[in-house]
Amino acid sequence: MKTRCLALLPFVAAALLTPLSLAQAPVFEIAPVSSQVVFNVKSSVSIVGKFDKWDSTLKFTSTDINTGVLDIKIDAASVDTGSGMKNDKLRSKDFFDVAHDPYITFHSTKIIQTGPAVKGQPVNFEIDGDFTIRGVTKPEKLTLVVNGAGTGSAEAKGTMAFDRKDYGINGSIPFIKIADRVEVTVDLKAKRVSGPPVALTQ
Repeated sequence: MKTRCLALLPFVAAALLTPLSLAQAPVFEIAPVSSQVVFNVKSSVSIVGKFDKWDSTLKFTSTDINTGVLDIKIDAASVDTGSGMKNDKLRSKDFFDVAHDPYITFHSTKIIQTGPAVKGQPVNFEIDGDFTIRGVTKPEKLTLVVNGAGTGSAEAKGTMAFDRKDYGINGSIPFIKIADRVEVTVDLKAKRVSGPPVALTQ
């Protein structure tokens, strides 16, 4: 009987400690209503747009910034350039091909703090991740400047640039010369809803 009780101890300990460890991890919510994802392509006629439908999460397993995972999922069909003609073209198989690949995603694989955390000053980060568009996934880097880091509410602004042809986006628009380089800018409003602050390097 004693041996059986001892064998159960690891499972009892795991059941007790798991909720405690999860409670020590910061939990953030990102509000799409007050945030935005915008893209810009240099061309003979301006092509600047945003996505009206998307979602993002920021999760940690501890207070260590390196345990953070940022996910962004965009409904490609929600593209909005202010022009119906451009929107339809971007949704087509020559560009986003939303009929076959409805989502554009970014899943971070590493979050690195690249500048010191000084009270009242923005903090710089680099986020490596897997970017997927048209079903093609490649590693890309998102650079972020975060205001309010460590306060419970923060605004993260950053840019990721990529070559559209690397993802099979070879389409064109009549009478418009489009560059290959695409810049995606994110402006994320995040709020810590539970757990302690993320530990930043001072």
